Amino acid sequence: MPDNLPTENSNYALERLRDLLRHGEIGDDGKLPTERMLSEKLGLSRRAIRRALEVLEAEGAIWRKQGSGTYVGQKPHEWSDQLETIVAGTNFMEIMEVRLRIEPQLAQLAALRAKGSDIDRMRELAQKILGSEDADAKELWDGALHRQIAQAAGNLLFLSIFDVINRVRQDDAWQAIRERARSSANTMGISNAQHAAIIDAIAARDPAKAGEAMRQHLLMLQERLIRQTSMDHLEGDPLGNVS
Repeated sequence: MPDNLPTENSNYALERLRDLLRHGEIGDDGKLPTERMLSEKLGLSRRAIRRALEVLEAEGAIWRKQGSGTYVGQKPHEWSDQLETIVAGTNFMEIMEVRLRIEPQLAQLAALRAKGSDIDRMRELAQKILGSEDADAKELWDGALHRQIAQAAGNLLFLSIFDVINRVRQDDAWQAIRERARSSANTMGISNAQHAAIIDAIAARDPAKAGEAMRQHLLMLQERLIRQTSMDHLEGDPLGNVS
């Protein structure tokens, strides 16, 4: 097939991909379809798609992760090595101290900047928490809700810091402590009501109320965690560190 036909034209492919990035439906995780899927979707050869993607990557419009795929935006910093060290030496009180200082501000910014689709997504995630039947699912959707609020704040540096903190959720010991704390004194019912209050304040475009609602939510969680770890120590099960 001659190179000047649209199906083989890399410049044409580049313009089509730019249009897709601007107006196309990209997954919540920012992941693009595979080269094969893009080829079929856009009616272009895989060679033209591959060359166009190389240009977009050089421009910083996309980035690729080996074995995972291609994502919209600039490649995030490589936190992996540092994160393992941070997680290994961090206890839940340090985590909560940081969360209490950044997440109320993230909720305030979200109240100013969240789109209607962001708020709809927050409500969907809150419902996912309500419908979860096990600790792993609750933790997953709770983390997704808090990250959606952080993302809606529209500050990439804040979001990067939040992601470092959120990485701790993947640790089994941290999840075990949170689950025991969650199961006492109707904590989940209170937590769900607090999530609703945070989202309602963001939807009402009330930064002060959103920030305070988030602060009260985290203070409740901190108090439950302190109570649970104190009980663990008394019972000979010291789980102060999350590693």
